[in-house]
Amino acid sequence: MKLKTTLSILFILLFINNVSAISTEANACNQLLQKGELDAALIQAKKAIEYNKTDKEVRICQGRAYGYKGDFDAALASFNSLDALSSDASDKTISSYLIGRTYAQLKKNDLAIASFQQTISNAKTAKYQAYERIGHNAIGDVYLTNNQLALALDEYLLGTKLAANDNERGESYEKVAFTHHKMNQHDLALEYQIKAYLMHDTAGTLDQYAHSSIELGRYYIITKSYTSAENVLNKIIKLAKEQGGAYYEAQGSYVLAKVKVARGDIPEAKRLVEHAKSIAVAANDEALTKEIEQETVDLF
Repeated sequence: MKLKTTLSILFILLFINNVSAISTEANACNQLLQKGELDAALIQAKKAIEYNKTDKEVRICQGRAYGYKGDFDAALASFNSLDALSSDASDKTISSYLIGRTYAQLKKNDLAIASFQQTISNAKTAKYQAYERIGHNAIGDVYLTNNQLALALDEYLLGTKLAANDNERGESYEKVAFTHHKMNQHDLALEYQIKAYLMHDTAGTLDQYAHSSIELGRYYIITKSYTSAENVLNKIIKLAKEQGGAYYEAQGSYVLAKVKVARGDIPEAKRLVEHAKSIAVAANDEALTKEIEQETVDLF
């Protein structure tokens, strides 16, 4: 119960689901990629390209494998080759998006934004409204990384208007909420996070619901709505325990500790932090352990 699907992976899966047939070679490459066998996936991709230089799905797999290895220049070359093979707006939507994501990883932000703008243009031609939304969100992500918050907010708000269902609305509202939070507009952050929470409650995955719950708890704490924070955090901690979601149980616990500190219950706050740390250690999750340390270092 931990959300691992990134926007780029979701986008690629949506594309693959729309093609009528995927080659045996591309399928083999994707399976190796899913197993984390990156070198084997690259060997498979090279053989497949030698056999059929026009296999676009193999180029996607190859580029993803390079990206996972951190070789973004090689990934960019793969996706540029994909773009050269793409003739219609549907395929160009995919290639321009992947090129943009890779430029973003290389911190070539102007090129990334230009590619995402091309994604939006291609998506409009192909009548892929969902990909228009993804393009705007991707541009927003670049601006957010650069701390250009007003520009990021504009893109995310455009994304909310293009959302086609509650799941997409939830994702977009959460981006808007976080940007308002970064701008210290905490009442607006809370307003949009409540919207995101309600969307994920009805249409989201367990991971999305858990994440939105914890973020809602954080924003309630910032606005000193401690009873509301405690209610939403206790609810998600209980659900996480029932569903085996130790990651979110740990997150919920250390955030709840902040409520306890605000109310003067230091012993319970310390217990919650230690409980969160024990979960992270048991899971050998170094990133979570570091997160807990950073979030609670000045708590007591």
